[in-house]
Amino acid sequence: MSISAKLETGAGVAPALYERRTISETLSNALIVTRREVRDSFRDWRIIAPIVILTFMFPALAQFVASQFAGFVEDFGAQIIGERTIPFLLMIVGFFPISISLVIALETFVGEKERRSLEPLLSTPLTNTELYIGKTLAAMIPPLVSSYGGMAVYLLSLLGGELQWRPAALLVVQIILLTTVQALVMVTGAVVISSLTTSTRAANLLASFIIIPMTLIIQGESAIMFLAPDADSPNGIGALWAIVVGMLVVVMLLLRVGSSTFNREELLGRNLDALKPRAILRRLWGGIIGVDGKGTLPTSPIDWYRRGVGGALGRMRLSTRVTVGWFIAAALAGVIVGLLPQWQLNLPRDINLRDASGGIELFTGALFGGNPSLGIAWQNGRILLGAILLGMFSFGVGALILTPLTYVVLGYAAVQLIAAGYTPMLIVGALFPHGLIEIPVIVIATAAGLHLGAVVTRVPENSTVGAAWTQAFTDVIKLIIGVIIPGLLIAAVLEVYVTPLVVRAVIGA
Repeated sequence: MSISAKLETGAGVAPALYERRTISETLSNALIVTRREVRDSFRDWRIIAPIVILTFMFPALAQFVASQFAGFVEDFGAQIIGERTIPFLLMIVGFFPISISLVIALETFVGEKERRSLEPLLSTPLTNTELYIGKTLAAMIPPLVSSYGGMAVYLLSLLGGELQWRPAALLVVQIILLTTVQALVMVTGAVVISSLTTSTRAANLLASFIIIPMTLIIQGESAIMFLAPDADSPNGIGALWAIVVGMLVVVMLLLRVGSSTFNREELLGRNLDALKPRAILRRLWGGIIGVDGKGTLPTSPIDWYRRGVGGALGRMRLSTRVTVGWFIAAALAGVIVGLLPQWQLNLPRDINLRDASGGIELFTGALFGGNPSLGIAWQNGRILLGAILLGMFSFGVGALILTPLTYVVLGYAAVQLIAAGYTPMLIVGALFPHGLIEIPVIVIATAAGLHLGAVVTRVPENSTVGAAWTQAFTDVIKLIIGVIIPGLLIAAVLEVYVTPLVVRAVIGA
């Protein structure tokens, strides 16, 4: 009996062993699940009714709002604002069906588990990957059908209605792509939640972690549409293209998380996620003071540094390599921008650096108060802490956004100083003393944030998601206590008391 027939009849085969399958075979088997789920979804009037209403009623409401707003702003001579409202409303027309239809994705696994209709499906000879891909595709199709339908109705009404809007073709393509990637992010995130929670109520509560960030992104996109200088460009808005690429990366990460963490045995055997604060704190404390994953106590502080901190650095070796490469690319980007004629500052060439060197300590004291060393360390620490937190909640991507900006600025500033005729040794002297410690600390902190966020996308063998993330979290705490805080303090002292002396020696003051 074929897999398709088993799905239709409910016959089961113990999925203990699977033959190796090609990608086409995997997709073919996954589409069997997709066809079954989509067919069942479109048979349910409770799903069809909202889709039809959102497809035809909401575009009419959006057109009415657009026409009224355009007429209102024209009375104040702001016609361009009214025109840029139209593509924004087109995006909203596509977004609303996705957000409301998110319930389909949230019930993908946990809903069927509560209705006791999941066991026959899990007993088929489908692999975990095939099941996950099939259910994910099935959750995407109804929201996208409603979204595309609503945007098509809205566009047709704009082309033939009283507004007579004639947008650039790439702008429409851009909005469609934005809507698609937003749907992919929301649905893949919801499927991950559905596969890891034990009840529909918990899944609906956790959905706020999808809706709230996506709403903030929509607000940012709306601001870009109104304020972007290339809003009328025939090539689309550059910032929106960047958002499309970034969200595609998030989709791939979510798919990897979902497929790597989905396990049918755990899904059926998990009935309640009990919160045990004491056990959690005990595990975290053991991981921080221990030198390995088992919480083995060190024999001395040196042993803790050698085996505990050294082991943490070893486990994030790949993240460190990625971070170093990304920082080098950021510095090169700053250099390239600095070489462009339209971005050059044309700094004055006749500044007496010997006279200016006397104000270094005054500037540092005024900027960071009476204790500039602590002020500099606190400022750098806040930035690195923010990078780690961003990385933790963004699969590590956020850690690679905040800190590299410093290297872009350094590359750009170096080009401007050299172009103005100043010696390159001035740049080396201003960075070398404290940079020997500060730059490695920044690399380690950024790599820690990347590792902490990305560990859930690649869970080590013979480990669960929770165990892998706990290990990564305790590694980060070890590095903060043993490397990052001491390193920032030492670098700040060198920056305040040693770097000015080196700069003066370079310029001959």
